[in-house]
Parts: sequence; C-alpha cells; structure tokens
Amino acid sequence: MRQLLLLRHAKSPSDDPSLSDHARPLNAAGRRTARLMRGPIGGLDAAPELVLVSSARRTRQTLEALEPWAATGAPPQVRVLDSLYLASADQILAVLRQVGDLAERVMVIGHNPGLHELALALAGEPAAGAEAAGARRLSQRFPTGALAEFALGTDWAALRPGEGVRLVRFLCPSDLPEMAS
Repeated sequence: MRQLLLLRHAKSPSDDPSLSDHARPLNAAGRRTARLMRGPIGGLDAAPELVLVSSARRTRQTLEALEPWAATGAPPQVRVLDSLYLASADQILAVLRQVGDLAERVMVIGHNPGLHELALALAGEPAAGAEAAGARRLSQRFPTGALAEFALGTDWAALRPGEGVRLVRFLCPSDLPEMAS
C-alpha cells in the first residue's frame, strides 16, 4: 500500500514588501510549528522515502525543520521543484503521477489553494468514524503546518481522485498538546 503525505508549509509573514512571495521565510511561529510537527510525522507507520518540495523558501524551511528524520532507515530523497510553487491540484497530481517506482511513501510540501484542493479531491466522501471526522475538518480548511495522510491502493501513474484512495488522518498543528501551551 502506497502512502501520500500532503504537508502545507508552516506560517510565514506576508507583510514584508521587500521580499517576493517566493522568498518569504518562516516566521518564529512557523519555525516552532514545523519543529513540533516533526514528532507526529516521525511517529507515522513509515517515514517518506521521497519528499517533493516547492522551491519557495518557506517550504524548504519547513522541510529543514522536519530533520533529522527518524533514526531508523535512510533519510528520504528530496526533490526541490519549481513546478510545485503555487501549483494547482492538477499540477501536483501530474507531478505525483511521475513518481513511478522511485518510492512507495511520498511527501509533498506545498501551498494552498492547490494542496487543499488536491486533498479534498483525494479524500472524497468518507465512510464513517475517525476518517469522516478528519474529512469534515479537511473540508473546512487546510491551515499552515497541517498534514493530510492518504493510503493509496494504486500505483502513482494511475492515481485518480476517488479511486483507491483513503484519507487516513488529518492533523493540524492546533491538535498538538504543545500548541496549547
């Protein structure tokens, strides 16, 4: 079973007119959130083998905050892609369809609205229980630093919304006990 992790970059300031959108860094809250998300991501059943990350500064800094990866196993391959910068859902899906046999477990670190739209399309209509609760929360918003995990019953080239895809969990930074303090 393949695993897809969609991670929205952590918080970055939008009020510095001297920086282009692409050059915006994480702010202090974003750096803290990204470091805190390292624990739950490291606690998943399996770490990603491949990380596809937008070339924007804030997405690359989010990735850096997740390091070091779990002590077991090798760190993932990382591909920084200009094509993921502000990519639409269809553009992200096209990148994923090119993964081929490179990895069973893939993480994409990107931006809204494309990341959120892709997550919604992949989640489809949940059956019941915890998955349904996660899908309802996902339908409302995909905040900075949030993670959507999907189990895929298909290969990457055949990835289609609603076909062999299941939302496993949707985790927001506000769900972490450390964020309450």
